[in-house]
Amino acid sequence: MLGAAALTCQAVMRSGAGLVTLGIPQSLNIAAQKKISSVIMTLPLPQTKDQTLSLKAYTTLKKVLHRYDAIALGPGLSRNPSTQKLILKIIAACNVPLVIDADALNALAAKPMLLKKQNNIKILTPHSREMGRLVGKPIPSIDASRQHVAQEFAKTFGCILMLKGHRTVVASGKKAYINTTGNVGMATAGSGDVLTGIIAAFLAQKLDGFTAAKLACFLHGKAGDMAAKEKGTVSLIATDIIEKLSQAIKNY
Repeated sequence: MLGAAALTCQAVMRSGAGLVTLGIPQSLNIAAQKKISSVIMTLPLPQTKDQTLSLKAYTTLKKVLHRYDAIALGPGLSRNPSTQKLILKIIAACNVPLVIDADALNALAAKPMLLKKQNNIKILTPHSREMGRLVGKPIPSIDASRQHVAQEFAKTFGCILMLKGHRTVVASGKKAYINTTGNVGMATAGSGDVLTGIIAAFLAQKLDGFTAAKLACFLHGKAGDMAAKEKGTVSLIATDIIEKLSQAIKNY
């Protein structure tokens, strides 16, 4: 899903990162370059027959992962078995700050203990359904005790857990932040991909994991509120949030 990747990359750039590279299946490279901004680089990688990233891409990635200040993993990657194996391999080996979202969360649900393999910052951004997969619980159980679920998971696996939804919870295991910005219009395709990009940008600027996550959540909601004031909640789309990011950051 190139749209998800494009939204994440654009949000990273708009949130202060100096340089962004998108890992892309090699046959989709030209299409990706047309969809994303001209200020974003691409890294063509081996692909599956379904035009998703292949496990073979790890041979290239293991040589370059250490060059990046932060990595966003998940948006648009798919649930192709080879791609899911690649995701798990990256999580197990990556030692730079990592944001784990979307299809990377789906892969991780099978092997959450991989979160303990490296001592790097790891920020997970599930919504209730994805959280349910991670902990093996039904959605009503997650929603009934959101802060407790988030803090327990963060404590158990040594990560930052951002449980998205109304009053998003950001938990480190020791402390929690409840976000109050945002609106119903932000429940739109791509909004989470934008949030992932903001978090990655703040990690790349050397904020600690908890600060990067809660500040990204706050500013993502602020930008969404500014966009809703102008567009209304019914017509709000993810690119509207990106367009308001600079103003939200400047005001903050």
